[in-house]
Amino acid sequence: MQTAADAGDAAALLAAVPAGRRVALVDPRFVGHVHALRLGLTDPRFAAATVPGALTAQPEARGALLRALRRTTAAVGAGAPVVAPDTDPAPEDRTVPGRIAVALEAEGTAVKRPELGSLTAAVPTDAGARATAESARDAVDDEAVRLRSAVKAHDGFFTTFAISPYSRYIARWCARRGLTPNQVTTASLITALVAAGAAATGTRGGYIAAGILLLVSFVLDCTDGQLARYSLQYSTMGAWLDATFDRAKEYAYYAGLAIGAVRGGGGDDVWVLALGAMVLQACRHVVDFSFNEANHDAVANTSPTAALSDKLDSVGWTVWARRMIVLPIGERWAMIAVLTALTTPRIVFYALLIGCALAACYTTAGRLLRSLTRRASRTDRAAQALADLADSGPLAQGVAAVAPGLRGAFTAPAVALLGTLVMIGGALFLPYGSWLTVAAAAVYVVLSGLAVARPLKGALDWLVPPFFRAAEYVTILVLAARSDVPHAVPAAFGLVSAVAYHHYDTVYRIRGGTGAPPQWLVRTIGGHEGRTALVAVLAAVLTHASGFTTALTALAVAVALVVLVESIRFWVSSSAPAVHDEGELA
Repeated sequence: MQTAADAGDAAALLAAVPAGRRVALVDPRFVGHVHALRLGLTDPRFAAATVPGALTAQPEARGALLRALRRTTAAVGAGAPVVAPDTDPAPEDRTVPGRIAVALEAEGTAVKRPELGSLTAAVPTDAGARATAESARDAVDDEAVRLRSAVKAHDGFFTTFAISPYSRYIARWCARRGLTPNQVTTASLITALVAAGAAATGTRGGYIAAGILLLVSFVLDCTDGQLARYSLQYSTMGAWLDATFDRAKEYAYYAGLAIGAVRGGGGDDVWVLALGAMVLQACRHVVDFSFNEANHDAVANTSPTAALSDKLDSVGWTVWARRMIVLPIGERWAMIAVLTALTTPRIVFYALLIGCALAACYTTAGRLLRSLTRRASRTDRAAQALADLADSGPLAQGVAAVAPGLRGAFTAPAVALLGTLVMIGGALFLPYGSWLTVAAAAVYVVLSGLAVARPLKGALDWLVPPFFRAAEYVTILVLAARSDVPHAVPAAFGLVSAVAYHHYDTVYRIRGGTGAPPQWLVRTIGGHEGRTALVAVLAAVLTHASGFTTALTALAVAVALVVLVESIRFWVSSSAPAVHDEGELA
């Protein structure tokens, strides 16, 4: 920390700081809470940020900061305003940091202004103002504010009332001992994997231990995000870990339950139910992701359904009822943990399938009503996001390149739905191993290409990616279940897990603003239509042969290796966004 005599001296001192370091300007008259300064000066997600009397710049904004400082110094010295008063976004902050923040924004550098709420950040100019600011600061416990703000604002009922009241204190305990969110996230994963191992024993004691450990894992899962918000430790690696480990934990636990059911006294084979639960949960999520991306930046986004939803949210009990009915992760894991300890894996999966199916019907119906009743123009960015979420491979892209785009407001989802029904119907009702199923896959390839031949800007075009997910995942499930080949369904479970990881990775890259995975990756793993057609061909060639299990396993390993290597390379690279995922209710 160094003291500058004036703005010119500050520019000289800043220029001497090594280029790779963050710098900050703080007015020496600043009065406020330490956490207000922490919010303004230490959040790694923003290139530049400011609170009244303080400004920070990361290395990428250092050049703009120095230029703005020198320009402001020259303007003030000449008696000229830094910016026109009527365009000043922060006219109350006339300090040097405040003026520099305005100059940075005028140059085109985004400056984050965090919400301080009840926290104080002020630069008093006289004794009276200073006494007022100090009184406001002393009246608020910034540590209490910091703890409250560590908890995500919109969580489910179980998380809000059964976990967060004490997990925030675990987060503070971790922060004071130098633990990072990534370490807590990893601990949560390890705990869940141990829980899956306990469930795989197939004993009552193992099931009870598994239920308890799953709840412990969820507490740690809440703690990692609260620790990140409490200590502002957001990172690229944290974004990747937090975005993927929840799914890895849940699906590993499903596998543990399936193994335990087989190893238990009754030898109950529930692999089909386990894979069905995973497919249903993944399809639920892609509905949410696809709808949100389609309307992320919609213009004139109005809907009577949305207005009704807002009205319902104004009544306290309806907020919690609506959050619980979608079976968010907290309620879902609590249900799984309790049922694991008290019942059997088959009952766990029945409850999970019924609960998730009802939740999927509720959320999808609401999204359909909103889409049909709102007047909105989808942007090119939204259309591109939906195209990326569709995960079309070279076969569908080839069809889309030569086929004329089908006109009509609802043509794309209708064609995608038709292709999905043809594919799943063929897998379900045609003789197993028949080449007619391969013909159905060929029809699916053509229809999936036609569905994406035009930009996905229609009111219901966000349904296209969910239809494709359902077609691929359900086809793999059905063909493996009908094969009567030992271990084919567990192999299919591994394949769907690898593909689902790729699809979740795509979602979180788009959310981070860095775009979808590279096209070479999508082409290498075949796209949704290529993988679906390949599994249909394998079922026809290897009908009722053990080679079908081997082929599914090899395909799962190949897909997993390619997508994991590329995903790890991306998320640990400097190009990845410094964010911490806030998670989905579901």
